[in-house]
Amino acid sequence: MRRTLNVIRLQMINRQTFIWVPLIILAGATLISVLIYAMIPGDSPKYGGGGQAPLWYFFAIGLSAMTLTFPFSQAMSITRREFFFGTMLTAVLASTFMGVLFLIGGGIEVATNGYGVNGWLFYLPWLWEAGPLGAFVVYFALALFFFVVGFTGATIYKSWGLMVLTIVWITLALVLVGLVYLVTRLELWDQVGAGIGDLGAVGLALWGLVATAVLMGVSFLAFRRAIP
Repeated sequence: MRRTLNVIRLQMINRQTFIWVPLIILAGATLISVLIYAMIPGDSPKYGGGGQAPLWYFFAIGLSAMTLTFPFSQAMSITRREFFFGTMLTAVLASTFMGVLFLIGGGIEVATNGYGVNGWLFYLPWLWEAGPLGAFVVYFALALFFFVVGFTGATIYKSWGLMVLTIVWITLALVLVGLVYLVTRLELWDQVGAGIGDLGAVGLALWGLVATAVLMGVSFLAFRRAIP
């Protein structure tokens, strides 16, 4: 366990990756969004997706955690199992940090009535309908999912190369298009919309965590073949 925790310290050596860059992206997206809100006439609520910017950055963090840190870890005689679980623990901690930041952002928006311009990035009604804990679960799940997607893609690349990675992405895209075609062909969009509405944001986030766990399993199996 101590060696696994040392992997967390290894990943956090460059705090810019996990802390400062996400903070800068979050602050920049907030500032730009507020300026845009201020230019929109009318007093109706203004909602935007600028707060998602640091969540997408977690995809890049997952890539770098594998492609940049993994070779260095092997030079320090850290086992693959220790590196994998230490990196996943780091992702959980970073996702928790991001979830807390989004809760703070939502609290600021409520206290200032949307920064004084009725503009909202974090306190989105559908995400907060289950309360602060539900919103935290959503933001945590999104950040962790993007990290694991990036890490899994990098692991497949390190294990089997660019061709296999490309085939995997194309296959996933075809499956997604096929599902959309079936739903459209069978005219099931009303049922799909109703199902999503019944699940709510928290329900979708919990299913997202299930998908994240599956991706972790795939990356763990592929990780044994990864070349530093």
